[in-house]
Amino acid sequence: MNPAGRTTEELLAEVARLRSRDLPVRGGQVTAYVYDTGRAEVHEAAARAYFELLEVNCLDPTAFPSVVELERQVVGAVADLLGGGHGIFTSGGTESIMLAVKAARDAAHDAAHRARPNLVLAVSAHPAFHKAAHYLGVEVVAVPVDLETYKVRARDVADAIDENTIMVVASAPSYPQGVIDPVEEVAAVAAAAGVPCHVDACVGGWLLPWLRAAGAAVPPFDLSVPGVTSLSCDLHKFGYAPKGASVVLFADPAMRRKAYFASAAWPGYTIVNATVQSSRSAGPLGGAWATLQALGREGYLELGRATLEATVRLREGLARIPGLRVLGEPESSLVAFAGDGIDVFVLADEARERGWFLQPQLSYAGIPANLHITVTGVTLAGVEDLLKVIAESAEAARERGPVVLPEGLVELVAATDLEALDEADFAELASSVGVDLRPEAGQPEMATVNAILDALPAAAREAVLVRFLSAVYAI
Repeated sequence: MNPAGRTTEELLAEVARLRSRDLPVRGGQVTAYVYDTGRAEVHEAAARAYFELLEVNCLDPTAFPSVVELERQVVGAVADLLGGGHGIFTSGGTESIMLAVKAARDAAHDAAHRARPNLVLAVSAHPAFHKAAHYLGVEVVAVPVDLETYKVRARDVADAIDENTIMVVASAPSYPQGVIDPVEEVAAVAAAAGVPCHVDACVGGWLLPWLRAAGAAVPPFDLSVPGVTSLSCDLHKFGYAPKGASVVLFADPAMRRKAYFASAAWPGYTIVNATVQSSRSAGPLGGAWATLQALGREGYLELGRATLEATVRLREGLARIPGLRVLGEPESSLVAFAGDGIDVFVLADEARERGWFLQPQLSYAGIPANLHITVTGVTLAGVEDLLKVIAESAEAARERGPVVLPEGLVELVAATDLEALDEADFAELASSVGVDLRPEAGQPEMATVNAILDALPAAAREAVLVRFLSAVYAI
């Protein structure tokens, strides 16, 4: 920290320098993490509204009534689109999911004490449910997906439900392959067992209705489906709002109240929170509100049409590239493809060299390693360029061949007590497989790292990833 302080110009120049190694957030060449309308004026409106509300604190809505009105409008828009309900504006899908799990856990506890509450979900359900379960003392019962459709089967869900089940989960869509679980069937078996059913529509909630309007065949998935009791929908994904914007809806207002937290067991100010956070900026709420208002229904319809067309062209183009195949029949704009005779991790590195980021996904539960692409409103303008890069990268990966790991390396990593290593030792271990963790080193080739992770069991993967994150942030 500078003792004398620094000027605004100096600070912004430093931010620009630090961001020079970041992936671009506009233009569509990063096919994960960011969502771009291609309309600068919309993002500008959101940024300005975000800034205007930056210092407004959502902690006390009686002190800042603008928070109440903006949240009513934003949550109301989501409810209108997704079958009604009573909602809470949150910081993202993970928080929305955590609140849904808390509400189900507390409701179940009130009804009949469960010593070992559990969630029943597919292996393709987002890890945010595992995170919520970890924080809230809930077990996860994971069931397989059909390895042709990549969807969960309602009969497997029914078989997994027991007297300790507090919630069943369906995804619309599941992120890995972009397919929609049979929500009507899953919700029916949950209702028959007297168990709440949550639909994870964090990705699809503000996408699928517009794809349906553009002509896509989208099955029922929202709160209008009998048996669906809650739903999560991220506005910082296909709502194109700035990060930190999601909504969780509950069919029953009594269940929404179970998501709240209140405490009067202290002599200070009144504590009642709708979210996990207490103090939080209203900036994301303002940004989400402004984005919805700036785009309007017609804007989202046009984005839906462009997204659907780009997705169709991407899938058709991938089918023409030798050695690549799309996994399943995606009903959304999330597309995953695997390689036959092509190492997809090498392909991803080749694409990165050409300026495009494709998201690697490790093999799991019978699903092969693959690359994931999230098609957004801006993708259509560059879809042919994307396909050209994928084709070139696939050919280069074929010529390079798959990653060949040194004999015994995977076993060595699996057997290493990572907790016994300090940050320097772990950085040295990472360097031995070609990963330089120094900030100035930039983005390393990740094919070898992904190949190692892919060969490890899930628990070992998680241990490596935790140490990796710790080493990245080491001071």
